[in-house]
Amino acid sequence: MIIVSACLAGVECRYNAQAFPIPEVVELVKKGKAIPLCPEILANLSTPRPSVEQCAGKFLSNCGKDLTAEYMAGAKVALAISKLVESKIAILKSKSPTCGSGLIYDGTFSGNLIEGDGIFCTLLKEENIKVYTEDEFQALNFREDFGLNR
Repeated sequence: MIIVSACLAGVECRYNAQAFPIPEVVELVKKGKAIPLCPEILANLSTPRPSVEQCAGKFLSNCGKDLTAEYMAGAKVALAISKLVESKIAILKSKSPTCGSGLIYDGTFSGNLIEGDGIFCTLLKEENIKVYTEDEFQALNFREDFGLNR
C-alpha cells in the first residue's frame, strides 16, 4: 500500500485549508492503491491553522507557539498506520514540516529552504519506506509502476 499526503489526494487539510491535488495521486487513492494521511489532522490540529516551521528541532507556529508535541504525536500515529498497511512507498507534500523530503522551510517564515526532512518523512525513512515528493513522483512518471492507465 502506498501512503500519500492527504492534501495531494485533494483533501483540504493544509494549514491554509487548501488542498494540493495531483491527479495521479487522486487516482491511486480511488483505485485503492494508496491511503491518504495527514499527520497534522491526526494530531487533532485545526484546519485552517497557523503556519508552522521546524526550528532547532522544534515545531513553532508563525505566532511563536511551540507545537512540537502535537506534530510528533501526529507523525507517530501516521507512522503506525503506515506500518499497519505494510507500506513500502510514500508520496508526500514537499517542504512541509511533517511531510517534506530533502528540503524544508528554515524556521524563519521567510520562504527560505534548507536541507532536511519533515518529522513524518524522517520516521518513514527510518523504517526503510521510500519517500518521494509530488514533484519526484510526477517527474519519474511512475504510472505503469503504480498500475495507473496512461
